[in-house]
Amino acid sequence: MSPESTFLDRTSATETSAVNERHFSALQRGEASVDRIASVRISHAILPLKTAISDAKVLTGRQKPMTEIAFLFAEITTESGLEGVGYGYSKRAGGKGQYAHAREIAPDLIGEDPNDIQRIWTKLVWSGASVGRSGLSTQAIAAFDIALWDLKAKRAGLPLAKLLGAHRDSVACYNTSGGFLSSSIEEVLENTSAAIASGIGGVKIKVGQPDTRIDLRRVAAVREHLGEDFPLMVDANQQWNRSTAIRMGRKLEEFDLTWIEEPLDAYDAEGHADLARELATPIATGEMLTSTAEHAELIRHRSVDFIQPDAPRVGGITPFLKIMSLGEHARVRMAPHFAMEIHLHLAAAYEHDPWVEHFEWLEPLFNERLEIADGRMIVPARPGLGFSLSEQARAWTEATERFGSSA
Repeated sequence: MSPESTFLDRTSATETSAVNERHFSALQRGEASVDRIASVRISHAILPLKTAISDAKVLTGRQKPMTEIAFLFAEITTESGLEGVGYGYSKRAGGKGQYAHAREIAPDLIGEDPNDIQRIWTKLVWSGASVGRSGLSTQAIAAFDIALWDLKAKRAGLPLAKLLGAHRDSVACYNTSGGFLSSSIEEVLENTSAAIASGIGGVKIKVGQPDTRIDLRRVAAVREHLGEDFPLMVDANQQWNRSTAIRMGRKLEEFDLTWIEEPLDAYDAEGHADLARELATPIATGEMLTSTAEHAELIRHRSVDFIQPDAPRVGGITPFLKIMSLGEHARVRMAPHFAMEIHLHLAAAYEHDPWVEHFEWLEPLFNERLEIADGRMIVPARPGLGFSLSEQARAWTEATERFGSSA
């Protein structure tokens, strides 16, 4: 090979390397992007409940009755004019903290390609990593993440469930809002009848009172009211210790429950695993956990028959999808907690026969409604999540701020 040809080869290789480097740099800068985030609006709103709500945590003295729910709304608008809406929430304390954290990290969204959701989630997590990568900080991120998934599905012209790849167009649904311990058994039975008349496919009632005999009487009354075959769940809200949980679990087996929810502390993966092995009734838990890693522990220990993640609590849809993958691989069933407007789409995309929880509390926040028929909640045909904020949501807003081109 001549010196001239060697020089030309080296020159060609150098030029090729430079071109590749420029191309990689361009991709990193997002030159392949089709859109950019132009503005972000966040809002802190308070939804008042019609009556104060109590579960076992109130009766054991650990919490006060719940009278309101704080919401963090995120509205993301792109340069092309698309908009996505997401929300996080807090029951009792924490709502103002979520809003404060969201205010700090919202500017980091401006100029980003809204389709790069995983990268944006990671960027926002590291923006506030010194206060942790779970809990309140990621719950603030959840509102942005959910808005980005809403926007992405709208861009595709698809309901979010279809964008993710749905296994079904409707999901079995059960009602919780009528079975709190603040309601008398007569009121619970009346609420149960109303839920069934509305098309609900299952009923969950609260247990976990200091006097377990009262729990057993209430469960017996509801089971008799429903009949033998109608799905019935109970929720102890983490208020039993291991010995009480095993005794109650055995006594409850006669009622043929669909599951016993949160019998133990949310972080007791080993205790839940022991119950799952000992009891014929399925065990459900997970709603209080705030990360993928914590749910992975439940699945690793075989602690649950039903995993119950909550997208706003774990940091949004992006981490929720990772929990779904873990659950599908382990072949556990899923029953996401609360937030049915979001979780209906995710449950529809889950492989193993899920349930979705029905609460009518959030309906005033949105202009649209979900349809229930024959025990199932119907995935809406509207693009994205299929919801827009109502004037009532605006009226309940206590603080709001906009970032970006429209600020």
